[in-house]
Amino acid sequence: MTSTTPIRWGILGPGSIAQAFAGGAAASRTGKLVAIGARNPAKPGLAESFPGARILDGYDALLADPDIDAIYISIPHPGHAQWAIRAAEAGKHVLCEKPLALTAFEADAMIHAARKAGTFLGEAFMYRLHPQTLKLVELIRSGVIGDIRMIKSSFGFAMPGFMPEHRLYANDLAGGGILDVGGYPVSMARLIAGAAAGLPFAEPDKVVGTAHLGQSGVDEWASALLHFPGGIIAEVSCSISLNQDNVLRIFGTMGRIEVPDFWFAGGNRDVGLGRIDVIGSDGARETISVDEKRHVYSFEVDAAGEAILAGAQEFAWPGMDWADSLGTLRVLDRWRAAAGLEYGIEKAPQRTNTISGRPLRSSGTAISKRTIPGLSKPASVVALGFEDFRTFSSGSILLDAFFEAGGNLFDTGYVYGGGYTEALLGEWLKNRGVRAQSVVIAKGAHSPLCYPDVIGKQLEQSLDRLQTDHADVYFMHRDNPDVPVGEFVDAMDREAKAGRIRGPFGGSNWTMQRMDEAIAYAERTGKQKPGALSNNFSLAEMLEPIWAGCVTSSTDEWKAWLTSRQMPNFAWSSQGRGFFTDRAGRDRHDNEELVRVWYSERNFGRRDRAVELAARLGKSPIHIALAYVLNQPFPSIPLIGPRTLGELDDSLRALDVTLSPADLEWLDGGSRHAA
Repeated sequence: MTSTTPIRWGILGPGSIAQAFAGGAAASRTGKLVAIGARNPAKPGLAESFPGARILDGYDALLADPDIDAIYISIPHPGHAQWAIRAAEAGKHVLCEKPLALTAFEADAMIHAARKAGTFLGEAFMYRLHPQTLKLVELIRSGVIGDIRMIKSSFGFAMPGFMPEHRLYANDLAGGGILDVGGYPVSMARLIAGAAAGLPFAEPDKVVGTAHLGQSGVDEWASALLHFPGGIIAEVSCSISLNQDNVLRIFGTMGRIEVPDFWFAGGNRDVGLGRIDVIGSDGARETISVDEKRHVYSFEVDAAGEAILAGAQEFAWPGMDWADSLGTLRVLDRWRAAAGLEYGIEKAPQRTNTISGRPLRSSGTAISKRTIPGLSKPASVVALGFEDFRTFSSGSILLDAFFEAGGNLFDTGYVYGGGYTEALLGEWLKNRGVRAQSVVIAKGAHSPLCYPDVIGKQLEQSLDRLQTDHADVYFMHRDNPDVPVGEFVDAMDREAKAGRIRGPFGGSNWTMQRMDEAIAYAERTGKQKPGALSNNFSLAEMLEPIWAGCVTSSTDEWKAWLTSRQMPNFAWSSQGRGFFTDRAGRDRHDNEELVRVWYSERNFGRRDRAVELAARLGKSPIHIALAYVLNQPFPSIPLIGPRTLGELDDSLRALDVTLSPADLEWLDGGSRHAA
């Protein structure tokens, strides 16, 4: 591709919206439609609907075609993530119809694939590239209606009746109004609130939503309130079974602005001249039109084309860049959650493949395995924590990626997510069929229920949620010094003898003295000895407990104890909870937890040395911090908690950093130079 040759577009999914895109491509300056990928290439009318385009048999043929530069995806919503990821893997740029994905988690996976491939990915909200939108933003910024206080926007229409076979009513196709058209008023509200604050877009700090779920379980009409920092409130609504006036109304202290059918600039899928009505506080009305006669879809074709030709991976503003698309989807996620709308295709029984649509693979080597004393099978050198996820569709993306990279060690706890973290892992292990290959950490008896008789009761519930008959590693989540330690050892030993713990057990946030007492008691009585610990351990020493009852093992005394006993420690907060990122610094005091827990001159010295070594090795300081934990002279297994695939990949960059004893000593105390 050069600036003088058109970008060769292929369309994946030849529906009605694809015909509109084809018209836009024909009228564009930068693009040319060359091919259509269709699952039924013999369907009557395809050649007539897309004149001049080659009709290819299937979507894979489109991605494999060397004469195609970019793909426009216009299939139903559930296929967006799979085919956008595969297109990126094939080196194709992607313009994907809205919504970019079913959830922000899926969209993040698509963005991750594009980032790795170096390809463009954009969400096809056509209205954002029409000149009317830029004019609207200019009016807001000019203050013509004063300070913005409220936004009202709807996109609603009425289908002829309930049509179970239609994509808008089909649960398996993620039908309903929120995903199909709700993104229009939400993205516009975010754009206007941003314009009022001098930003490209703004994120609401509160979202309250509801919906009527019809016969097929999809939302037939829905409404939400968005509150933005600074006080702007947006009322948004959408529907597929109810006609609405579909006028965007923006209220300010000196008047209001009205824009009818903003998604087509007041027109249709061919032309939208644009119409903006400015009504003053005295009722005087001025109508503004950009009088734009070009094909409405030509603007997004050219905006995508210009980005691709410039080597950019995202739309330039006012197009929606990745952060903008993610922000809109997060609002839609919250709206759907408030309405109780989760599609069947998002649940475990129908989510049998990875986000790319492929079966889970188990041949990954990016994460190596190690032996852990007392454990019968190899475990990955890092353990995955994932308590931030509340749906199978979101959590499985990260679980799949970790496993495919070679990870098989999963950290759970009875109290995490009110039990959902265990249930999610249980569903995933069963769905993917990998329980035998996985190492499951269970934890129970968290304070205030830290008593011997609670251990067995909670473990039974945990195993039920995990859909397994045993935990591979077990920790008491806290200690209760008021209870003789032997009673805790007896309780865990009973579970081990019953086969419900089939590996090491021990304490999380236990002191050295209690561990010594527990081990001595087990040796005297012939019980299984506590064989693992899960305390905080990191290059930065925790000065105060992050949470009540927490214990750090980062002191010199602890390191000597762990080394002499060769005690496995499953280290939480192993990277200092942001201390080794730009969130921390001697001149930064905006994060109360960082300041309270980690700020000391000794820790900043460690941070300085991590920065120095990272620069030398081409890594980041956080990689050095994780490598410090991995390279200890005792079994040290860090627990990592990435929330995105990008964060997971970034954590894995620490795995190839080898630190010598001299390096460890230098990082900790600065007494020697790193090799």
